[in-house]
Amino acid sequence: MAAAIIFDLDGTLVDSLGDIATATNRTLEDIDFPPLPKEVIASFVGNGLPKLVERMIRHVGLPAERHTELNKRMRAHYDAAASSTTVPYPGIPDALEELQAEGHTFGVCTNKPEAPARHILDALGLSRFFGVVLGGDSMAMRKPNPRHLLASFDALDSAGPRLFVGDSEVDAETAVRADVPFLLFTQGYRKTPVVKIPHTAAYDHAAELPSRVAQLLEVK
Repeated sequence: MAAAIIFDLDGTLVDSLGDIATATNRTLEDIDFPPLPKEVIASFVGNGLPKLVERMIRHVGLPAERHTELNKRMRAHYDAAASSTTVPYPGIPDALEELQAEGHTFGVCTNKPEAPARHILDALGLSRFFGVVLGGDSMAMRKPNPRHLLASFDALDSAGPRLFVGDSEVDAETAVRADVPFLLFTQGYRKTPVVKIPHTAAYDHAAELPSRVAQLLEVK
């Protein structure tokens, strides 16, 4: 049975933390603030670029009124080098090839702005797998609002079962609110233990994805 599978991007398909951290620290450098460790910046990731900037501002003690200015700076830095160090997680291309050969269709639902999301997929040779890419600025809402995810499924126009694949608490909440089975990638950017994140099934490596999808479809 062929399924419609929507993937999160950052922390699920690709490891993009290096480029996100670089853009964040270049933004801080612009205003004469010292760089932050990558581990700290990782804690800002998950709800889109504006929220990341908001968390950065709060962390370094800047006034909230600077959000618009710093969001523009951050976006400019990120757009200039969104794929410098970003790479697919090990096994992702092969897993997508295998799933595609089985007839499954794919889309991306990410809180990253759509333009850099598409750029990353193009740069890494992954665009050919995805019929739909909805970013955090593609609609008036973003994850965890379930309408973001549901619109991604609708755009795929598939009559098959629906599955969502992600790595974070935000993704899990989105799946619950959308009433869609959730496959959790355990090696992404989650901030809490796996057992505390609602999920239908979990996997540690992309090589496990085809078998996990098959198991979920058998249950359905």
